[in-house]
Amino acid sequence: MKRIPKPAFFIVAILILLFSYTAIFGVSYYTGDVKHTVIKGVNDIRWGIDIQGGVEATFVPANGKKATDSQLDSAKAIIETRMVSNGITDYELYTDSGTSSIIVRFPWKEDEKDFDAEKSIQEIGSTAKLTFRPGNSHKDSSLGADGEPVYKTPTGDTETVLMDGSHVKDTSVAQNTDGSGNYVVNLEFDSEGAKQFADVTQKYVNQVVSIWMDDEMLSAPTINETITGGKAQISGNFTVESATKLANQIKAGALPFALETKSNGSISPTLGDNSLTAMAIAAVIAFAIIAIFVILVYRLPGVITVIALIGQMGLSVAAISRYFTVFNSFTMTLPGIAGIILSIGMGVDANIITAERIKEEFRNGKTLDGAIDRGTKSSLSAIVDGNMTVVIVSIILLLVFGTANILSFMFGASTTGTIYAFGYTLLMGVISNFIMGVLLSRVMLKSVVGFKCVRKKWLFGGAKNNEE
Repeated sequence: MKRIPKPAFFIVAILILLFSYTAIFGVSYYTGDVKHTVIKGVNDIRWGIDIQGGVEATFVPANGKKATDSQLDSAKAIIETRMVSNGITDYELYTDSGTSSIIVRFPWKEDEKDFDAEKSIQEIGSTAKLTFRPGNSHKDSSLGADGEPVYKTPTGDTETVLMDGSHVKDTSVAQNTDGSGNYVVNLEFDSEGAKQFADVTQKYVNQVVSIWMDDEMLSAPTINETITGGKAQISGNFTVESATKLANQIKAGALPFALETKSNGSISPTLGDNSLTAMAIAAVIAFAIIAIFVILVYRLPGVITVIALIGQMGLSVAAISRYFTVFNSFTMTLPGIAGIILSIGMGVDANIITAERIKEEFRNGKTLDGAIDRGTKSSLSAIVDGNMTVVIVSIILLLVFGTANILSFMFGASTTGTIYAFGYTLLMGVISNFIMGVLLSRVMLKSVVGFKCVRKKWLFGGAKNNEE
């Protein structure tokens, strides 16, 4: 067996425990009464309606307008886009063509204290409307939460609306082909929008046409030429993050009509107010029992199993709380918690399979190094086979029951959100298991065996009278 340097055990174990602590508890500090979150943890996770409750609202076209079925479906799709862009994956969204209304239910924000339904509705920007205006004159300016300037309230010629965003068909982000490394935002209009935009760009060549979301200016590009064909491109000093943000804002504001709130209210959690606390206590007790069991039965590999399981839980939480910025934030529902529990069970199983294989090699007369080498190799195929089948199932759940797919109309929005949560957490948990329970646990196992004081077969599951 090729041994791994002895310090690797302590380095890996400390890194896993440190990472898991920050992922579970987060890192934050206060300036007076203002909390500044550096790293998000469990407390920064948005909990689903079933656990924390949420908001229910009914929207109708403003000014008593009668909307067509296609307009309602378009508005519904845009509100859905806003939900997803805000990390809200547990929601219910319906249209009622008889009353020209849209009904939406979604959970409270993770840091909600006032539980004000009307205020929470503003998070999805349900009444916002996108417009294109001449120039970029504004009355007010301030700094946003990200430190970037925000310009508000069009004035002068900019008060004129050239066209609205109802004809924006789609937006996308691509890298600029000029070699600058910057990104661009691509706009695609429907047939009517293509005609209107061609007229606007013809009239305002070499002039600024700004894009507004209600009272706030999103962008102010200069028209370089007349644009026909229904496709346009906004270029500038965009990073992939800023370009994606602008693309999502434009797409989210392309409502076919202005909406107003007809009614709103709060939804009580289906599991009760103390369900989250009860689940947390149950999780701690269950983990303690598992830890005691694997340590008593498998000894030193059991200790390594416990460290790997802590890392797996931390990595699963990190994939949900946006610890890693490459992952979007995620709404945690009860099925989502079930996915984590199932993946933790698979993590225990993976380590037990390895420990049992090592014990079998002892019974076959192998030395300590030989038993660990042969045991880890022979267990790998069984672990990979079992986990890969779950990965395939998880991906199918994400594709079939995702927030936008060809089967959503069959199963409904509520079912879609809950099953998606289960598939997502199960997939993240299995990936975490491969990293912590298969890769890093074996690094620790092959490293710790280098210490002379622990080179006893009994510590690795062998008979007590056997030593290396």
